[in-house]
Amino acid sequence: MPTPDLPAPSSSSAPGADPVRVVVVEDEPTITRAIADRLTAEGWEVTTAPDGPSGVRTVLEVHPDLVVLDVMLPGFDGLEVCRRIQAADPVPVLMLTARDDETDMLVGLGVGADDYMTKPFSMRELVARLKALLRRVRRAPAPAPAGGSPAEPQLALQIGDLVIDRAGRRVMRAGVPAHLTPTEFDLLLCLATAPGTVLTREQLLTDVWDWVDATGTRTVDSHVKALRRKLGADLVRTVHGVGYALEAPEDADGGEGGGSGLPADAGTGTGIPDLEQPRDPSGPSTAP
Repeated sequence: MPTPDLPAPSSSSAPGADPVRVVVVEDEPTITRAIADRLTAEGWEVTTAPDGPSGVRTVLEVHPDLVVLDVMLPGFDGLEVCRRIQAADPVPVLMLTARDDETDMLVGLGVGADDYMTKPFSMRELVARLKALLRRVRRAPAPAPAGGSPAEPQLALQIGDLVIDRAGRRVMRAGVPAHLTPTEFDLLLCLATAPGTVLTREQLLTDVWDWVDATGTRTVDSHVKALRRKLGADLVRTVHGVGYALEAPEDADGGEGGGSGLPADAGTGTGIPDLEQPRDPSGPSTAP
């Protein structure tokens, strides 16, 4: 269950603004009540659900700004809840689990979760991470209209065979679309703005997650693994003990050996039979 914490700060909702809507899907009443009380104290509007099926229904009815989702749920688990809600109406999701297992973390991120916390957790850190998710969503550029003109040059980055459409939040490598979660896209864009430059985990946490401490460095590692699976193991270089750098990939028709190293299933999400879903899963991969 959550660890004891200092009293909640004053409400974070601006006067006159609509309150942030949060759905908490958790089957343990003590944890549910603790999370709901803390988020209500922030001035947020909280709706709860105790199992997988009611969690999906509640999210689709409420259309929340954020979802806090436990992995182990009655009915069906949080991974299935995440698949279904992201297919119907994408929303930022923070997943909770009782197991500190990196495989679980990667699978959760692969079905569309944006962040992950292991129980027991600090309420203060939970609130900080939810606020960071909310800030990232609110500052993200609006997607380009369907069928509209291609992204303007200043809104698109091309690094070798990697193309990042910032306005449409789309990514292609060697002409193959890669389906990234919002956090994966933000991490890739952060690395791509300075190709070849090593960014520390702490820098990435600050720039991508809006965190001001180093408690989430494993989250960075897990998202890098997800990027490597979807875009190729050669794309992000690890500098041990420091951080990561984006390596400029070669064009598909140039350079010795050619090819992009892109996984065969990167554009379709196929090849993992136990994770059939609309969004491309990130299963276990090689260590960063």
